[in-house]
Amino acid sequence: MAQGRYIAVDLGAESGRVMCATVGTDGIALTEVHRFANGPVAVGKNLYWDILRLWSEIQVGIAKAVAAHGAADINGIGVDSWGVDFALLDGRGELLGNPVHYRDARTKGAPEKLYARLPREKVYALTGLQTLPFNTVFQLSVVAAGNPQTLAAARHALFIPDLVNYWLCGRLANEYTIASTSQLLNARTRQWADEVLAAIQVPASLFHAPVMPGSVLGETFVEGRHGSTAGRGIPVLAVGSHDTASAVAAVPATGQDWLFLSSGTWSLLGVEVREPVLSTAAMQYNLTNEGAVDGQIRLLKNIAGLWPLQECRRTWAAAGQPWSYAELVELARAEPAHTARLDLDDPTLATPGDMPRKITDQCRRRGYPAPESPGRFVRVILESLAAEYARVKLMLEEVTGRKFTRLHIVGGGSQNDLLNQFAADATGLQVRTGPVEATAIGNVLAQAVATGRMGSLSAGRELVAKTASIRVYEPHDTESWQAWTAEPPAPRSSG
Repeated sequence: MAQGRYIAVDLGAESGRVMCATVGTDGIALTEVHRFANGPVAVGKNLYWDILRLWSEIQVGIAKAVAAHGAADINGIGVDSWGVDFALLDGRGELLGNPVHYRDARTKGAPEKLYARLPREKVYALTGLQTLPFNTVFQLSVVAAGNPQTLAAARHALFIPDLVNYWLCGRLANEYTIASTSQLLNARTRQWADEVLAAIQVPASLFHAPVMPGSVLGETFVEGRHGSTAGRGIPVLAVGSHDTASAVAAVPATGQDWLFLSSGTWSLLGVEVREPVLSTAAMQYNLTNEGAVDGQIRLLKNIAGLWPLQECRRTWAAAGQPWSYAELVELARAEPAHTARLDLDDPTLATPGDMPRKITDQCRRRGYPAPESPGRFVRVILESLAAEYARVKLMLEEVTGRKFTRLHIVGGGSQNDLLNQFAADATGLQVRTGPVEATAIGNVLAQAVATGRMGSLSAGRELVAKTASIRVYEPHDTESWQAWTAEPPAPRSSG
């Protein structure tokens, strides 16, 4: 294997990083070159991404990497981010506004309006995507209905990593894995679903034919800050532009008996399949079929993830209690088990705000004792997550006909020791955690394959398995967990 050096731009909902990686026979050496905060910006009634600040930070990170290694010694740049959100550009390639944050409330009621025009069964048969109110299809339907002048001026729709790639090299393109999160892509043909676009009155001409991971998009021509030309001429490569696609690409697993869990702000629990699963059961379970780096399908379910914990921590910090995650986990460890089980799909938990109050209100509505300490709040959140993992595991076994023995947890959430053990206990599966930096590693592996320095994604996974720090958790006390998770959660109250 020839050694290669790559830049991975990894944009998350809480923070972004520019990483520099060296890939060789000895493994993958990652260095964080630049980290910066990210989050929603409220303007009036809407939430936006501060995309121009993110672009400025990305330029800083690239400049640091080039200063450290020289542009000639960097073999590629790849960009990944969260899914669904997009920017509209006019005919000159200029922004028509800041991209709206997926947690914005503008899409309330949008799914029902679409399904009144095109039945849910038809949309699922075409796209294979779960119904989530922030999916691109619903965001665009709101633009079409409420801001027709903006849509009339638009000539291009680019997802967040597509936009960064365009600013890096000038290529207008929609990468396949990020496009597959939109509920606008035909799951079988991997082309745009014209019938769905017609139903929301959005022209298909806004989108470009999806390009696959491994494609060369162009070379950087971006100028750095203060007019610096350092960093020009580096290949810009399409990777798994959806951060989960990149994370799954780095899972160190073989065979057919394993599930993946990308754990972070969201928990994305699923399995790789060769063809989309579009059955009635899959639709009723609200499972989603999204693109994988190697051309397979990631059949998965989006789960609230660590977002409620992140929001609780933010609220407590604002009140003068700046708990670290490690401190909160230790507090939770000392709390009693199974005192309350949250409905993580409750829309009230999906928006920013006073999360402890929202959790308290839900517990009271549903007849559970309200948590009274930070440790109890955290314990309830983590146990509810693990219970959901167990439920989704059963769904995936049913719709695929497979039996799973292992759960691979990757991403930042894999550092949560207590949640990892809960996941093993609730699912009855052996849990293997790591790598933590799966998204950046998967981004880099796709670049190494694209440049011919690695033979295949499978070879990359073997390299990760040999060199990454993997921790194993065996299930304990599974019977009591299964008894608890088998009970239906307390019903929602309309009050």
